[in-house]
Amino acid sequence: MNKRQEEILQLAQHQGFVSIEALAQAFCVTTQTIRRDINELCNQQLLTRYHGGAAPASSVENVDYSARKVLCLDEKRRIAALLASHIPDRASLFINLGTTTEEIAKALLDHVGLRVITNNLNVAAALCDNPSFEVIIAGGVVRQRDRGITGEATIDFIRQFKVDFGIIGISSIDEDGALLDFDYREVRVAQAIIENSRQLLLAADHSKFGRSALVRLGHLSQVDALYTDQMPSSAITAILDENHAALHLAGPAP
Repeated sequence: MNKRQEEILQLAQHQGFVSIEALAQAFCVTTQTIRRDINELCNQQLLTRYHGGAAPASSVENVDYSARKVLCLDEKRRIAALLASHIPDRASLFINLGTTTEEIAKALLDHVGLRVITNNLNVAAALCDNPSFEVIIAGGVVRQRDRGITGEATIDFIRQFKVDFGIIGISSIDEDGALLDFDYREVRVAQAIIENSRQLLLAADHSKFGRSALVRLGHLSQVDALYTDQMPSSAITAILDENHAALHLAGPAP
């Protein structure tokens, strides 16, 4: 590892996310040079590559919320639009935590008469812009960093409902189909959502495949449909096929 790569790694650990363009300007080198540096750091499993930059690789701590909001944003919006197009008017939904599900909430605003239960205050705030919606917020402890609500009270509240669609995001999908995340309390709420949804829709951009995360949430076999932006590996598609789960790909904008 050269000195520039050491400094790139330090910046990523401090900021949570570093962009290729900003690094090229900061070090007065070409973007191609920075890409080579990032690729080498990724090969050493020190960074994880994302569209336009990189973030620290960790199985125990997620990328900072402010950084996640801009990571793969175009992909998340395309996934959100595709998933929202498959939700009928006057349906009942769970929507859990995550920047992808927040984009899905925005994409649902043209619907009519949705009934949404969520533990995400950002989702609730977005959905309240549609006066025909009924938005129900789960009780519990609010996390300051992302306005997510977790805890035993949240789980008990979720279990009072049975909805048409559970819409969840995820931090990692392992090659064996394991759905993984970072926060045990958040995972327990998501598990309650899975148990009380007639159909489970999973939204995950390509960066979530093969990523390291600590806490097991569930398995891809529990999902009725996966919405993503790139074709997953043959191992993932085989699991979906074996369990008769639909795969929906949100391609690039025309």
